[in-house]
Amino acid sequence: MAIRPIVEVPDPRLKQVSKPVETFDDDLKTLVEDMFDTMYDAPGIGLAAIQVGVPLRVLVIDLQEPLEEGGEPVRDPKVFINPEILDPSEDMGVYQEGCLSVPDQFADVERPATCRARWQDLDGNSHQMDFEGLMATCLQHEMDHLEGILFIDHLSRLKRNMVLKKLDKARKAAA
Repeated sequence: MAIRPIVEVPDPRLKQVSKPVETFDDDLKTLVEDMFDTMYDAPGIGLAAIQVGVPLRVLVIDLQEPLEEGGEPVRDPKVFINPEILDPSEDMGVYQEGCLSVPDQFADVERPATCRARWQDLDGNSHQMDFEGLMATCLQHEMDHLEGILFIDHLSRLKRNMVLKKLDKARKAAA
């Protein structure tokens, strides 16, 4: 298990389309363990393999929601391999999204409020489930990474440029 460096904009790897996983082996399990370690360390709630420089269709998500309001976050790690959205709702929802590849920047993004997804687990078994709320948003956000799309690509050019300028300013201030 290891924490891997997170690929950040404007790295061109973030724009590439990830390839399907064909081999379910120990290397895949190690990648997923490293992705969880990296995501928790960042900290974040979702991570696509391309964000650690691996162009495979692999996502990890853990919303780390408390069981009761004000309670301690509870880890509930989920792995999605070769995920597909089958039935996005026509109802839309807006969440303020951020991304470990666009650090410390946030913007409202509109996406389908619910969706049905199909994916494989670490053993190659197929699953299908309906998602809503933050989980639906997070899954769609991470799946965008597999297609080379960032959350800022859903914004108007003006808003996207503002986010990128704020990121550049923050990077210069930290240097």
